[in-house]
Formats: sequence, C-alpha cells, structure tokens
Amino acid sequence: MKQPGFFRSVSHAWDGLVYTVRTQRNAKIHLVAGTLVLLVAGGLGLDTARLSLLVLIIGGVLAAETINTTVEAIVDLLSPEWHAQAKVAKDVAAAGVLILSSTAIVIGLLILGPPLWNWLNTLFGTT
Repeated sequence: MKQPGFFRSVSHAWDGLVYTVRTQRNAKIHLVAGTLVLLVAGGLGLDTARLSLLVLIIGGVLAAETINTTVEAIVDLLSPEWHAQAKVAKDVAAAGVLILSSTAIVIGLLILGPPLWNWLNTLFGTT
C-alpha cells in the first residue's frame, strides 16, 4: 500500500487538531489559555529558554488533548453501550490531560509569577 505524501499527512494531522478544538470544550480552554500565556510572556520580555519551556508545555497539553480525544472516539466506536472498562479508559485518558495541565499551571506560575509580580509592583508604585 502506498504511503500518503508528506503534505497529505500534515493535512490529516491538521484535520485532527481542528476536530479536537471544534469538538472538545477543554481543548478550546487550553488553546485560549496557552495563547494568553504566550502573549503575557512576550509582553514581559521573557528570555528564550523560559519562553521555550512555556511553548513546550503548552504543546504537550494540546497534544494530550488530541490523544484523549482519540481514546474517547475509539472507545465510543468499540463500545457504544456503557461499559465499566470503557469508562476506565476514558477516565484514565482524561486524567493524563489533568496531570499535564496541572503541571503546566505550576510551570506557568513559576516562570511568569516573579516577572509579573515585579511588573505589577512597578505599575502600582509599590516595592
């Protein structure tokens, strides 16, 4: 069987990302939050290393959302009726996203917290 070309593969991957963002509320939330974090980071003038870490963790959360969406779709296909093991599969996949997004929040606070605090202190004239 002939493999699809590179651009066709990228197109399929893009379709998967678009599907995830269109159909999954939490994916929309993560995308908006990640965008806001990067805008704040850019406004604060973070160095490349810190900005890279933020991009990496945001990408990881979005990737986890796409994997979670995959698990949900496969489970729904294979088990259209409620089943305890189907619930376990969906819950565990969602837990992976929860763990990674919670980690992203901590990393975001560690990276953005001090410079944001300093900026707010400067803005409001306190030290």
